Amino acid sequence: MKPDVSLDFQFTNSVEQVWNALTDSAMLAKWIWNNDFKAEVGHKFQFRAEPSEWWDGIVDCEVLTIDEPNSISYTWASAGETTTVVWTVAKTDDGKVNLRLDQSGFSEETKAREGAIEGAKYAWTEMGSNLAKVLA
Repeated sequence: MKPDVSLDFQFTNSVEQVWNALTDSAMLAKWIWNNDFKAEVGHKFQFRAEPSEWWDGIVDCEVLTIDEPNSISYTWASAGETTTVVWTVAKTDDGKVNLRLDQSGFSEETKAREGAIEGAKYAWTEMGSNLAKVLA
């Protein structure tokens, strides 16, 4: 099944540095949100952002898979949507590191789906920019 959101980010950092940014709670807090993440399959955790009038600011997650330092996946449940986020880390031929995000499982209700997907693309693009600053 084709992911609903696919984004690629390139970094000049090492695979280990990028992997650490994906799997260390303190690092995740610097570019996503505060959290109680642990890199353990089955661990349930939350990302906590500033609430707004439209959203409580909480994302409930559960670690599904870990293939260190190549990929990690977890559920992402918020605002009535439950999706799966997969991060894949790969060294490129030019020596850089490609970080790929795939998010799938958005609801089939067309209007809500389109808004949720566009919102996710926007948010992940912003978070990718934050990650670049954290890794700089």
